[in-house]
Amino acid sequence: MSSYPHARPRRMRRDEFSRRLMRESVLTTNDLIYPVFVHERDGREAVASMPGVERLSIDELLRVAEQAAELRVPALTLFGVPDVAGKTADGAIAWREDGIVQRAVRALKQRFPELGVITDVALDPYTTHGQDGLIDDTGYILNDVTVDALVKQAISHAQAGADVVAPSDMMDGRIGAIRGALEGEGLVNTRILAYSAKYASAYYGPFRSAVGSAAALGKGNKHTYQMDPANSDEALTEVALDLDEGADMVMVKPGLPYLDIVRRVKDEFRVPTYVYQVSGEYAMLKAAAQNGWLDERAAAMEALLAFKRAGADGVLTYYALDAARWLREGA
Repeated sequence: MSSYPHARPRRMRRDEFSRRLMRESVLTTNDLIYPVFVHERDGREAVASMPGVERLSIDELLRVAEQAAELRVPALTLFGVPDVAGKTADGAIAWREDGIVQRAVRALKQRFPELGVITDVALDPYTTHGQDGLIDDTGYILNDVTVDALVKQAISHAQAGADVVAPSDMMDGRIGAIRGALEGEGLVNTRILAYSAKYASAYYGPFRSAVGSAAALGKGNKHTYQMDPANSDEALTEVALDLDEGADMVMVKPGLPYLDIVRRVKDEFRVPTYVYQVSGEYAMLKAAAQNGWLDERAAAMEALLAFKRAGADGVLTYYALDAARWLREGA
């Protein structure tokens, strides 16, 4: 390459048309997945730690789904918020046919059959202890009996009509067990989005409040099953295992602090790779914007574009509906 002054990279940055022509990464509405919380109560209930996010009744969920469909957001991800009275140590309400998620899935697929419905497969919203699995007398999460429970939950979601089940628990072997059970039930087209590289992150706090597991978890943690934030190679091992067991898509969670993991996963495996812009990331942007410290729209869209640049095929984000509107307006 010729040296300066023959090489002037700013030439291509001078005008909008040339910046557009050389743009390497593009965010579109097709990249957005909207996470929603569905509860047993009537109407809507604000999540205090996540401004703009609400827990929704099934009726209100359908109104939000109508907005998503109109904006052409491809899919919603459902997180159930059951009544506290129904929680047990084994989380058995997670796989009831009349559970909150199961009823929500049926309502969505009846009203919006073309809208993708993804369901969270994990026990923490349904257990009295707030952990993602069944525990022994010492509080340790038992892997294999938890997998048995997760299989029941996943099958119940698929039978209700879920297009994608998304195990977010980080138990060993659960993808293979779920895939085998789906095949055995004839649910061969139900996709699995595996939370393959889910880290024991400090960024999940607002989410746990939203699904009602924060109080139950208390001072407990999930370090014995979620990944150590210090590790990168381990993420590749986890992804490889999940793909071998039958995952169709893989997830990295959280998002912005783990862009290096997204890039490594995409480069190594070349499979559909997703990232979750988690509640803490969203809450920080909201708080900064509310204090007038940054331009919310510009910062949110920059963050979403960063996921695409890192190699993500799609993003779970609480900004999905806003971003779709901004894109329509020409963000």
